[in-house]
Amino acid sequence: MKLLYILPVLLLACVASAASSLRRYDSIFSFGDSFADTGNDIIVFAENSLVTPAAQPPYGMTFFGRPTGRNSNGRLIIDFIAEKLELPFVPPFLTHNGSFRRGANFAVAGATALDASFFRDIPGVGQFVLNSSSSVQLRWFDSLKPSLCSPACASVPVLLQELRSLVPDVVKTVSAAIEVVIKQGAKTVVVPGIPPLGCTPPNLFFFPSADPAAYENSTGCLKDLNEIAVHHNSLLQESLNHVRRNHPNARVVYADFFTPVIEMVQSPEKFGLTQDVLRCCCGGGGKYNFNISAGCGMPGATVCEDPSAYLFWDGHLTEEAYRYIAKGWLNSIDNSEY
Repeated sequence: MKLLYILPVLLLACVASAASSLRRYDSIFSFGDSFADTGNDIIVFAENSLVTPAAQPPYGMTFFGRPTGRNSNGRLIIDFIAEKLELPFVPPFLTHNGSFRRGANFAVAGATALDASFFRDIPGVGQFVLNSSSSVQLRWFDSLKPSLCSPACASVPVLLQELRSLVPDVVKTVSAAIEVVIKQGAKTVVVPGIPPLGCTPPNLFFFPSADPAAYENSTGCLKDLNEIAVHHNSLLQESLNHVRRNHPNARVVYADFFTPVIEMVQSPEKFGLTQDVLRCCCGGGGKYNFNISAGCGMPGATVCEDPSAYLFWDGHLTEEAYRYIAKGWLNSIDNSEY
């Protein structure tokens, strides 16, 4: 049996065959943050006496008809990947009582690449970082491995996605995780970059500027934050080249998260999106319909009539946006070569 890994977003799946145009997988194991979390946040937040809005309506309204813990109106990228590979949705590790033979999701909303202890003494940050980092999620996965794989387990795509300003440290941590899974037998590793940080409604809300020059003319996004994302993705791709040289028998694929999002921001009409593309579908008002005092699911928040016409749900992406991004990632996986 072969294994397929995808990291923060970290996914792992077992490969069965390559008979069809898209490689066949037996299972998916996912690690990461709110871009991949399918329900673990409900447990982790409750353990810390917190409530995740994703456990309340209107989250999940488009596809599931109920909240599932996903930070969107419907499916995430990991859900579309599972559907395309003809696998069941990946169950959250902390809430699922059944078998994990077809996969498990260890991702938790708010999770970081670096351990929580790193942020403990940072004012205004440490108190919000939960103990659900990539190392914690990998330990959860280790606890399952004896029941999942024989020593013959071998092949894996790994997807990595971290939104941190500590770019070199994060890239180093991501690269180390890739090395770990390759040494454990991964043959295919799919590593996502990060999206344009300066375009997300939360960042536009929290880091406004009175200087028009701080915003990109073509998008209305914050220049500095987008440049951080470009810098991160550039360093990540350089690091992946180093990994490829060290492991010529492993397939290491970069999954572009930045380009599809910026394409939708620059040309919303091309994708059937509203012209006010930086505005959330679900929120409590304001320029970007993002308001921390009336977040999606809270009293005072409203929901748009057609989430499929929006890029952003609550600051995270909508199901329709995730669908488009997932298509590109699946093409990258399918077309990758050693």
